[in-house]
Amino acid sequence: MAQAKSKIKKGDLVIVTAGKDRDKKGKVVAVYPRENRLVVEGVNMIKRHMKPSFTSPEGGIVEREAKIQISNVSIVDPKTGGPTRVGYKFLADGTKVRFAKKSGEVLDK
Repeated sequence: MAQAKSKIKKGDLVIVTAGKDRDKKGKVVAVYPRENRLVVEGVNMIKRHMKPSFTSPEGGIVEREAKIQISNVSIVDPKTGGPTRVGYKFLADGTKVRFAKKSGEVLDK
């Protein structure tokens, strides 16, 4: 499977553009670039039946986030609040930053 360089990083605010959780917004918890997948807070919730263990003595049914395809999410534009694509540019001091293509706002702090 081909591995593409992801323009989405951990901590970014993203919006889901396809699937059962379409139009939900959330923060990226983890990115798996080799699988082209990521985990978004509060999106793609699944239930897991957990056996009692040392870390969770009671066990039971646990609800947690599952991975989602990177192609099904888009970065949230800081100015408009809608989905946008990501570009790269160099600032005057020579640092390379990501920016929102819709509004031109810089995404990296």
